[in-house]
Parts: sequence; structure tokens; C-alpha cells
Amino acid sequence: MENDRKSSQDALIVAVPETAGSALYGMIDVLASAGNLWQQLVGTEPEVALIKPKIVSPMGAGFVCGNNIPVNPEHCISDQPMAPIIILPELWLAPDENLKGRYPELMDWIRHCYNSGASIYSACSGAIMLAETGLLDGRDATSHWGYQHLFHKSYPKVRFQPEPNLCFADPLGRIVTAGGTSSWHDLAIHIISRHCNPGEALRIAKVYLLKWHDEGQLPFASLVNQTAHADSAVRECETWLKVHFRESEPVARVVDHAGIPERTIKRRFKAATGATLMDHVQNLRIEEAKRLLETGDTPFDEIAPAVGYENIGFFRRLFKRRTGLNPSRYRKMFQPVMTVVT
Repeated sequence: MENDRKSSQDALIVAVPETAGSALYGMIDVLASAGNLWQQLVGTEPEVALIKPKIVSPMGAGFVCGNNIPVNPEHCISDQPMAPIIILPELWLAPDENLKGRYPELMDWIRHCYNSGASIYSACSGAIMLAETGLLDGRDATSHWGYQHLFHKSYPKVRFQPEPNLCFADPLGRIVTAGGTSSWHDLAIHIISRHCNPGEALRIAKVYLLKWHDEGQLPFASLVNQTAHADSAVRECETWLKVHFRESEPVARVVDHAGIPERTIKRRFKAATGATLMDHVQNLRIEEAKRLLETGDTPFDEIAPAVGYENIGFFRRLFKRRTGLNPSRYRKMFQPVMTVVT
């Protein structure tokens, strides 16, 4: 719905010491430009700022956030500020670090804002803060793909979706979560489109060269991550599979290697890593295929048997399901990056 372009709306952006400064100030810069920056560049008369972003924090005074970037909040949570737009930007958190017990007053305020009619938006790991409020319970949500295990472990009531760049938790779009680190770009475009108008969102995207990540997060995600656990037998299986995943019948062979009853080791592996033995083997093979696509020009029909699949059609379908792209598009997307890096 398009709003009157002469009006403006406040947006409160939450900042705490764990906040990533780049996302915080990047969001402020882009949102504050809506309605005036494009107009200045093309020589038309600038209009009033359509969104007025302000920093809100539990802290009553200035502090530093991630990488010692200074933050001077304009509002304190204790003053109960209100705005139609509430944004929770990226946080610097380890892949296994939740927010249990932190900032209870802030969590109450976020819930109050939502119950009072505000729309809540989170970018990347800001979804962890949103999950801590309970507002995502029983709802779809996304965050950086690296936090998938954290959500399953610490916030099991959240239906975590690792694929999309934006995820809508409710039919009205009043809770929206964005995926990986640069997903705040997509979120800013969405906020401007929804709270101002789509034309202004397009103009801002052109000014800042913001790309809409329509391919989602799957192409960027690592399918094999080292999960912390204390099961030495499972760790031994993981180590063995790193070497032998290309070979035939790797699951049966690793079960023999473990010397533990098949049902027992499969159950323990799933409990410790969150993946079945077969899924783990498939992920290892896909990661190797991704590496070969990124670094060379070997045809996929040769890559498939090299990583353990004689049925090329099956592996092609599996590759697309796990990465979101077919092999040729994956190579086109990432090989130029590797060329620049090397």
C-alpha cells in the first residue's frame, strides 16, 4: 500500500553491545535516504525523508558495539518509545550462542511494540533476539544459515527455514526475518517498498546498487559444519567419512568401521550432529562437487562419479535440492569469485 510521499514514519533500530555496526549504520543510512537521495542525484526537488530511523537501546548512555564501533542511542527502552517500524539488526554471536536471560526489559518492550501494532523486522542473527521474545514460536523464520543448529537446539518451537532471503512469519507481514549477513539490503528494500512505496524502493536499490538475493541462501551455505559434541564414536565416524565418502557404500562401511550395532551408531550420529549418516555422506559429496565447480572446468557428468555417484541424473537433482541451483548456474555464480580471489 502506497503512503503519502509527503509524510514520514519513525523507525526504531535496536542496538546492544553485540550489535554489528555495519548492519546498524548501513540500515540507518539507506532508510534515511528514502524520498530524498535519488531526487538529489537526478536533480529534482528533494522530498521530505520518508523514514526517520533512530537508535533505541536498553543502555541509557553511549556504548560501543561490535568491533568497538561507538553507538549513541536516541531513545532508551525504559522510556517506552513507540514507532510503526521496529528493526533488530545483525548481532555478533557465535554459532552456538543464544540470548537466554539477556536484556529482559528489551524483550518485554519488543513484545509490547508488536502487541501495540508495530511491525517487527530482523536481519541475519537479529532473529535470535526476536526468537528470545517468543514471538516466533510456532512460526516460520530465517536467519544466517550458520545458526540453523542453534535454532533447532535453543528455539525448537521456531520453524527455521534456511533457504529464503526473507521469511514472513504471519500473513500480514508484521514479522519479517531476513537471512544472511548482507540480507539487511533485502530487508531495507522491503521496508521501503511496504512503508513508502515500491517505486521508491527501486530508486534506492539503484542508488546503492543493492541486489535482491532472489537465489536465497542455499547457494552460500556450507552443508558440512563441525558440530560440538562429546560422542567420540561419532567423531571417529566423521573423521573416517572425510577420507572415504567418495567410495561405494560408505554408510555400511563406516558402520563396520565403528564396530557398534548399526541402529545404535545411526541413532547416536543423528543425536550428536543433527544429520543422518546418509545425509552427512551426501553433504560431503555435494561440498566436494561445489569445490570442483568453483575451481575448474571439469564437466558435471565427470564430477558426479568422481564424488561417488554413477547415477548422474540423481546427483544433479540432489545438488539442486541442497544448493538451490543447478550445477551450471552454481559454477557461473561462484567461479568468477574464485578467479578474482586467486
